[in-house]
Amino acid sequence: MIPSRSVRFLLLAGAAALLATAAQAGDIKAQKAQIEAGLDKAYPHLDALYKDIHEHPELAMQETRTAALLAKEMRALGFEVTEHVGKTGVVAIYRNGPGPLVMVRTELDALPMEEKTGLPYASHVVADYNGKPTPVDHSCGHDIHMAAWVGAAQQLVAMKSQWRGTLMFIGQPAEETTQGARAMLADGLFARFGKPDVGFAQHVGPEPTATLSYRPGIYNTASDSLEILFRGRGAHGSTPDVAIDPIVEAARFVEGVQTLISREKEPNAFGVISIGSIQAGSAPNIIPDQALVRGTIRTRDAAVRAKILEGITRTANGAAAMSGAPAPEVKFIPGGKLLVNDAAVTARTAKVFKAAFGDRAALQPEPINPSEDYSEFIVAGVPSLFWSIGGLDPAVIAQAKAKGTPVPANHTPQFAPTPQPTIRFGVEAMTLAVLNWMGK
Repeated sequence: MIPSRSVRFLLLAGAAALLATAAQAGDIKAQKAQIEAGLDKAYPHLDALYKDIHEHPELAMQETRTAALLAKEMRALGFEVTEHVGKTGVVAIYRNGPGPLVMVRTELDALPMEEKTGLPYASHVVADYNGKPTPVDHSCGHDIHMAAWVGAAQQLVAMKSQWRGTLMFIGQPAEETTQGARAMLADGLFARFGKPDVGFAQHVGPEPTATLSYRPGIYNTASDSLEILFRGRGAHGSTPDVAIDPIVEAARFVEGVQTLISREKEPNAFGVISIGSIQAGSAPNIIPDQALVRGTIRTRDAAVRAKILEGITRTANGAAAMSGAPAPEVKFIPGGKLLVNDAAVTARTAKVFKAAFGDRAALQPEPINPSEDYSEFIVAGVPSLFWSIGGLDPAVIAQAKAKGTPVPANHTPQFAPTPQPTIRFGVEAMTLAVLNWMGK
């Protein structure tokens, strides 16, 4: 039976689409091979850069050395570099003819915590944090991101005959405090340098090296910070009857506030309350007159967020009232908004990742719990894809599972991504994502 003209047309169109897909996959593999060859030469420098940044971390809005280091790297590649955008941010522009404006972001800041990795290039930096000398550590992985960011810029410049448009590489300060993206936007980021047609960012996590996960729609949660000042009446530790103990108020609150999650929030709705700091007292035999409680709140739904914030205020007031204390000061500081990946950008980039990495690139089934202020750029109108890359040696993960201990994860003193191949993989993923958008 001879197919009808319409059927023949559909068969030919389908065959053409398959050939086009195969050709595109071939192009991607060829580009990947070219990037890998470039990295064979470039990696020693990226490794040294990573270890330098790791050894010299800086806190949010204090990243002067880090910003200067990245600015120097980008100028050497031929980028037009502007420093001090949003206080300590860096914007690097590379123009290569007419075409889209593509933004690639990295973060600059580290965390106020002591490193316990035992690495030869471990941080021993101590900096001022809330008026106190505090150890500083790149325990979130931003040092990996910066090295991959520079590496992607290197490869894109080397491959500039294969793409057209303008690169906007931004080094954003203060991601950990969710100040940096807003500060750069408030400083006229898009008015001064143009509004990107698309944006990309990536984050390392405690998954096996050289793996990648992505997700359209909601990817990260929204966050709020919590500060509660409980007031009491100080006294000698031997006469608690004449005191109003704010530590007891704080303890009641910390224990009681979790019932908002277990008893008031709808069971299937996402919500987290974590208390990370209690500051009170100066000596074992003194009952202080105040206690400061700090924590974080994570949600994905406006109604759940409103319920939790109201419940926290009510629980804090109740804890104080039980001690006959004044009402506490309750403060909520908005943090990162929901990070929502653009569906079309995700679908287009996912095809590249699958062609390049096969099963090592996978769909993330559910949103992840941490928050991320890259969401500010999305809210400002930049269709984007934010993805995660694995950074731990599979042997480390297997060892932790065998011992029944947690895998060293972000924001822990033991978090230590394996530079090789994590940095190389991050360079490959970012370079391919940008080439896919800017290719001729």
